[in-house]
Amino acid sequence: MPQPLAYRMRPKKIEDIVGQQHLLDANKPLWRMVQSNCIQSMILFGPPGTGKTSIASAIAGSLHLPFRQFNAAIDTKKELQQIAQEAELYDGLILLLDEIHRLDKSKQDFLLPHLEKGTLILVGATTENPYISINRAIRSRVQLFELYPLEPGDIQQALQHALTTDKLLKNKKIHFELEEQQLFCQKMNGDVRKALNILEMCILSTKESQNGEILITAHDLLQSTGLQPMSFDQSGDEHYNLLSAFQKSIRGSDVDAALYYLGRLIVSGDMASLQRRLLVTAYEDIGLANPNAAARTLAAIQAAERLGFPEARIPLSDAVIDLCLSPKSNSGVKSIDEAIKDVKKYPQADIPNHLKDSHYEGAKERGHALNYQYPHDNKNGWIPQQYLPDELLHHTYYQYKQTGRYERALVDQYQQIKSKK
Repeated sequence: MPQPLAYRMRPKKIEDIVGQQHLLDANKPLWRMVQSNCIQSMILFGPPGTGKTSIASAIAGSLHLPFRQFNAAIDTKKELQQIAQEAELYDGLILLLDEIHRLDKSKQDFLLPHLEKGTLILVGATTENPYISINRAIRSRVQLFELYPLEPGDIQQALQHALTTDKLLKNKKIHFELEEQQLFCQKMNGDVRKALNILEMCILSTKESQNGEILITAHDLLQSTGLQPMSFDQSGDEHYNLLSAFQKSIRGSDVDAALYYLGRLIVSGDMASLQRRLLVTAYEDIGLANPNAAARTLAAIQAAERLGFPEARIPLSDAVIDLCLSPKSNSGVKSIDEAIKDVKKYPQADIPNHLKDSHYEGAKERGHALNYQYPHDNKNGWIPQQYLPDELLHHTYYQYKQTGRYERALVDQYQQIKSKK
């Protein structure tokens, strides 16, 4: 039984990796580490299929270092000890530690001194937020790098590379139109591993024509994932129209329409765009009228990521209903946009001296922070003093609304403070 296509296509060196340009382009962090042969332990975090394992193995290949894998959830401490012994023998070894967020205390305690010595170079991989899920002692000894879902063009590049170089596929007469590839890659939510393995399954399960050709279509590929190929054009107009209608329906408090457009996004399988637009809507359109709704939306998105489809539809539906029936306020976006206008008009407006930093020698001689009044010294927690630069002294930015109980309380406080200035 051959290994999966995604495994066979795993990059051998750092230049072969597609996507993650923010880390791998010239003069970016991982590129600099490899070029200088000065690799440091790190944790890579991001969604599945974004290249965490590939980056670890490619670093090892580029630097000609041994490469070992360890799963924090299922592998034993004894196996970790054996890897550490190998690292001592080789005087350097790349260890991919998968699901590092599930590393227990005993394994953590064993690992720490080896990270200190640097002979064992850790590449931790996790889909969790390491600032929350990873032990602080581990975090302080590693670099943290976030990986993002791959762009459709990156996935298409990986598919083309597989079709032309893989030992099991390159000699087959595979017909897969570029437009069909683009449609398929749009639906993969940035997961290149999933895309490669679906492609291989579809190729192996498709009968050859009389002339030995294997015809692959996006429809075939998407049906094998349980997704329906929705309407698509090169400019992506229909895609953005759908997202626009989704947000405007929530903004307009039309639960039924919002659920309909949510359903279309779910059936299309475009989890990434759906989640982003849902979170933007929570802050842009509901905002301070009901800030807890935004927090609940984020929790629903995180739950959906963990569950995956089809169950992911449930927390997403809850969030949409919640946002539709919440009071609405766009004061946050309007207020910051007003402030940014003045930032562009007065880019170098001088900060009042009493607000400037005084935590260095000579600051007081320059008049920094001399007349600053500490608001917490007042029983009301507020002291009237100048905060804006002179040229902006009477400008106001908060474009308040009073459509929710929470923001009404904020506005009351705002007006009380303004009246005392």
